[in-house]
Amino acid sequence: MAILVTGGAGYIGSHMAHALVDRGESVVVLDDLSTGHRHAVPSAATLVVGDIGDIALVRSTIKAHDIRDIVHFAARIVVVDSIAQPLDYYMNNTVRSRALFEAAVTSGVERLIFSSTAAVYGEGGTDLIPETADKRPITPYGRSKLATEWMLTDIAAAHPLSHAVLRYFNVAGADPAGRCGQSSRRATHLIKVAAEAVAGRRPHVDLYGEDYDTPDGTCIRDYVHVADLVAAHLAALDGLRAGATRLVYNCGYGRGFSVREVLNVVRRVSKVQFPVIVRERRPGDPARLVADSSRIQAELNWRPRFDDLEVIVRSALEWEETLARRQLQPA
Repeated sequence: MAILVTGGAGYIGSHMAHALVDRGESVVVLDDLSTGHRHAVPSAATLVVGDIGDIALVRSTIKAHDIRDIVHFAARIVVVDSIAQPLDYYMNNTVRSRALFEAAVTSGVERLIFSSTAAVYGEGGTDLIPETADKRPITPYGRSKLATEWMLTDIAAAHPLSHAVLRYFNVAGADPAGRCGQSSRRATHLIKVAAEAVAGRRPHVDLYGEDYDTPDGTCIRDYVHVADLVAAHLAALDGLRAGATRLVYNCGYGRGFSVREVLNVVRRVSKVQFPVIVRERRPGDPARLVADSSRIQAELNWRPRFDDLEVIVRSALEWEETLARRQLQPA
């Protein structure tokens, strides 16, 4: 038996693949490598290059490797791109997920974990956001993920497919062992972007909007270390294997930092005073998104190990150094 990790050559998926291999699981990665990287896939995992929307390929992969569990990360994730290219986002995030779910159901897969997002909550508000909060996404990205959540719920009501939905807040950092990290060809996540500025890979950091209704006028987000996020997935997988049929959890620390606070921490940790240019607001950016993660802590005993912004920033900076060393090596 094996676990299928879709998008397992990408940022979060590769961390999950490594964590599963670390605990002795047999892992198959399915990734089209459009945004993922071969080097991120554990050597002990089997890489299948292909599209999750290819039902025949997914079925044959499930059969060949006796797949019982799927962890589904494959998706488009750039919010502003979703506004400009909504059809692309509904195709990649919703339509192709529907094909994956069909292949899973018809092939007898027992459990599936879905990578969702805090964007399903829309504007969020000033309080901590519980899983029961209204779902009013304000972007095609958030809507494409919420539609996929609804679809999974309906499918699981009609078929024996236990599932977990994990709604991520802002994921950052890199593998503590230095094996993988965020290697996006066009980064948009704040800590990654700032780390690239520190490393000299970009001339400055753009700050989008300083007139939000927050203490310093910039957006506030809940930053969660990727290793803690992966631990949440492992806990959810164990919960499903223990007999749970539907789990829905926020993944965040319950504490927010503004854009300016994050940039100040990056400057302090790196000792590099990179330039910051203030731009107009971007569409689709709520003022504040901070998780109420009490449910996953109570029900799955999830205990974050890296709940410290400086720790998150330091691991992101170390990963940029790793990428720089790799690029200096001969091909």
